[in-house]
Amino acid sequence: MAYKRFAPLLMFLPVCALAAAQGLPAQSRAADPNAAASGTHFSPIEQITPSNVGRLGVAWVYDTGMKGGGFEDTPLVVDGRMYVLLPSEVLVALHPDSGRRIWSYDPHEKRTRVSRGLAYWPGTGKIPPRLVEATADGHVMELDPVTGRPVAGFADHGVLDLRAIQAKGYPYAPFGFTSPPAVWRNLLILGPDLQEGPSQGPPGIVTAVDAITGRIVWTFHTVPQPGQHGNSTWGPGGWKNRSGPSAWGDITVDPKLGLVFVPVANPADSYYGADRPGTNLYANSVVALDARTGRLRWYYQFVHHDLWDTDTVSTSLVDAWKNGHEIPAVAALTKSALLFILDRRTGRPIFGVRNRPVPKSDVPGEHPWPTEPYPVEPPPLARQTVKPTDVTTVTPASEAYCRSQFAKFHIEGRYSPFQLEPSLHFPSAVGGGNWGGTSYDPALGYIYVNTSDFGSIGQMVKAGSAVHSGRALKFKGAYAKFLAHFKRMPYYNPYVGARFVDENGLPCQQPPWGLLSAVDTHTGHIAWQVRLGDYPALAQAGVPATGTPNLGGSLVTASGLVFIGATMDGDFRAFDARTGRILWEAGLDGYGEATPMTYVGRDGKQYVVIAAGGAGLLRGVHHSVKNPQVRLIAFALGGRTAAPTRASRAESAALMTPEQSAASGKLPPGAGRGIVQEDCSLCHGVESITGSHLSRAGWQATVREMMNRGAPVTPVQYRTLIEYLTHNFGSSSKAR
Repeated sequence: MAYKRFAPLLMFLPVCALAAAQGLPAQSRAADPNAAASGTHFSPIEQITPSNVGRLGVAWVYDTGMKGGGFEDTPLVVDGRMYVLLPSEVLVALHPDSGRRIWSYDPHEKRTRVSRGLAYWPGTGKIPPRLVEATADGHVMELDPVTGRPVAGFADHGVLDLRAIQAKGYPYAPFGFTSPPAVWRNLLILGPDLQEGPSQGPPGIVTAVDAITGRIVWTFHTVPQPGQHGNSTWGPGGWKNRSGPSAWGDITVDPKLGLVFVPVANPADSYYGADRPGTNLYANSVVALDARTGRLRWYYQFVHHDLWDTDTVSTSLVDAWKNGHEIPAVAALTKSALLFILDRRTGRPIFGVRNRPVPKSDVPGEHPWPTEPYPVEPPPLARQTVKPTDVTTVTPASEAYCRSQFAKFHIEGRYSPFQLEPSLHFPSAVGGGNWGGTSYDPALGYIYVNTSDFGSIGQMVKAGSAVHSGRALKFKGAYAKFLAHFKRMPYYNPYVGARFVDENGLPCQQPPWGLLSAVDTHTGHIAWQVRLGDYPALAQAGVPATGTPNLGGSLVTASGLVFIGATMDGDFRAFDARTGRILWEAGLDGYGEATPMTYVGRDGKQYVVIAAGGAGLLRGVHHSVKNPQVRLIAFALGGRTAAPTRASRAESAALMTPEQSAASGKLPPGAGRGIVQEDCSLCHGVESITGSHLSRAGWQATVREMMNRGAPVTPVQYRTLIEYLTHNFGSSSKAR
């Protein structure tokens, strides 16, 4: 149910405002009225500088009262109020100087999932501003920023139910939003987050909604419909009833060109594509749409016929240079940690692209596209494949374990498909790059990208069975009933999200395991690259800095600082934007898997704020915070010192002993054993439970997330399951 070597047992994985406060400048994720507008995550505020950042400390903390779950929100600060979207999708307004609550609004959503922020519509001369929340259950809501009450004139008493419109006929399928809408004039532009498989389900539709009335103004199908360009790229009938592709990343807008840039994710099913022969437009692309009409202006596809869950994760508006000429550009990042820099007007690559051959698949009927594109500059920002000499040597135990595992897997290099035998692919399905995307300093012309470096394990098997201790098992029980609502795929990957890590969750290849890179848009070259994050236990043993897998985004300021959390050591850091030298770090008592933001308060101080919570999608890799707290933390000059991980939590970061991991792969007896066997391990393999060691709150968050995505677990089963998992696989328990 949680990651260790394997992913959480989710039945189907999906797979800021800038304002003045009393005349003082306030700044959010980007230098524009909405965080998603440019994707640059840049702030012009210069009060905190490389020379004084060492005096940064905790100014205030807002405790959500929640335990263990991920917290990925980036707040808005508008007109002297801060707006925060909690993991429960409750919206809270705070005083930005103190963190004191002003009001809260609970939408009472049936399905919740960590969301990454709100949008702000600034209103007109006659109509006041509105807050916009797009939820994981497919609702778009507008609230009064002053009172927190729904805006009665928007849609149905303040709520537009897009699930009822666009996911009609698929009540069990995931359909919702994880990123805030982009705002262009009076339009709210949204992309859905949908299932990763099977192939049939709610369609991928980018939707523009009138911010005043809630009326749908235009739509764009990410799978071209009959008569539209690209329909034939799905093979005969491959478009019909096709779910997705999702468009869950931040959508960016160029108001001057009147263009909307949408990062489109992978097709469903993520790993089986024999029912969709061809390049599968517009999956794995950036599409440039006319903001007024939604019509396609251009597209560029980064992966043809995806079999690896290689989403396009972000777009950001930058300026590039070629032959001495400045070019308006869009930088698009993929899960493979490939950064494509394209002419914003035409979609043409500015620094060139090469097509490389792709290995073949042995799955019956499966035909990968012969080649896949790679940018000439910059080079890949994370590892793309491994060989035996790349196996980790950070500790003798890790090396021995990983060498024994490496010998079991089939690997043919870059974009190697998952085969009928156990296979290994780099980067993992988490990335590489992910939703945190990039930040951009327009003065330096540097794009900052944080990437993870570890692999995915998988294997394609026939429908109706799953790999379990070397035997094929038939689906049965509640999970089989759940699957009856979907058309099954002939072949599937039972180890969705499985990680190539050792028994302690440390990556099985040589470091670096996480990087922060600066790419120069004048040349396309990497300006600097540093290891991001560290493991205290390894550091105490004398191992040089390794970097860690990471998830979240960065913020760059005009004063020359790059702020980022993201790492599995639970630290928040500031780097010199020009050189990559680390200047400051502080512990969060949680994981900063969110993009930071900064603003000037009523008191004249610059604050830097980050959300911190549980380990989220990176539960399966080794982490250093024993009981992560779900909080919003604001830092300011002269605040209270927060010690970094290596000084304050090294004891809790100790690796498991051989005795603790010796029984990995066995389910102890107990009341919850049958539930795990019947409804959990059949889909993803029993190692996904036995290799995990989480706190009670961590297991609760994992199982709730699984249920929110459709897992058929009853309340009674939930309680039984939590007791079983906490007792046998708790954060301090020994494997039995």
